[in-house]
Amino acid sequence: MSSMIATRDAYGEILAELGAENENIVVLDADLSGSTKTAGFAKSFPKRFFNMGIAEANMIGTAAGLAAAGKIPFASTFAIFAVGRAWEQVRQSVAYPRANVKIVATHSGVTVGEDGGSHQSVEDIAIMRAVPNMTVIVPADGIETKLAIRAAAAYNGPVYVRLGRNKVPTIFDENYRFVIGKGVQLRAGTDLTFIGTGLMTAQALAAAEKLSEAGISARVIHLSTIKPIDEEIIVAAARETGAIVTAEEHSVVGGLGGAVAEVLCDRFPAPLKRVGLNDRFGTSGKADELLKYFGLMPDDLVEAAKEVLQRK
Repeated sequence: MSSMIATRDAYGEILAELGAENENIVVLDADLSGSTKTAGFAKSFPKRFFNMGIAEANMIGTAAGLAAAGKIPFASTFAIFAVGRAWEQVRQSVAYPRANVKIVATHSGVTVGEDGGSHQSVEDIAIMRAVPNMTVIVPADGIETKLAIRAAAAYNGPVYVRLGRNKVPTIFDENYRFVIGKGVQLRAGTDLTFIGTGLMTAQALAAAEKLSEAGISARVIHLSTIKPIDEEIIVAAARETGAIVTAEEHSVVGGLGGAVAEVLCDRFPAPLKRVGLNDRFGTSGKADELLKYFGLMPDDLVEAAKEVLQRK
């Protein structure tokens, strides 16, 4: 891990690149282009950028109409609004007809910080993965974000991409290949497996390093695509290491942990510990303080690993 970049910043950069490559790409924003980083696209391609105002439902409905006209719309706002205020339009206008709309939501999870529990979306993964036809992607860093956005643009169908506010460590290099629906093993291990998504994958890597100092071998898998989920990499990890710890900046209800639990129940039952928010809302505070407050630090993952090892 080296440089730090916010996934929303990477989104803004790749969006402008894609705009130059494909004139069918259009961008819609709900009066937050400075925060979602779509402002760069707006400056370069003003005729293909639509500020819909504080009207998220209208934004998603308009995006569906543009998709029906053959455009490739990227619609952006904060996660709490994309999944909350625009819920009916996401379901009825985008997912139901399988419209080619890309919903890229920023400011997800508790690391939104001082905006508080009302604006910290900790249930959006669960909501969006429950919607038929929806692909759900949660990149870990800036490099993966750019690759995921490029893949989303090439994919024909609805996609939800979850991005964050703050800078996160870069864990991939330029040789990384992103494939929708495929997980990647970042560290070998034999005693247990961490499965992370988003910024929590970096925390899992740090936890695995701490465990190695205690003689415990932890595998680390990154699942950026929550839906469709990579069942094979999960089953292989359960079979080969015998215990799983999931890590997400999201509720443990219905998110990554829930998705992994479903796979294990169906395919290869194994001890599982889900690390995330324990069925509660967020609260106001600084991002780093909130990660510690909600038990999302490497030391918390180490404790979860020791607990699940006792159940092997």
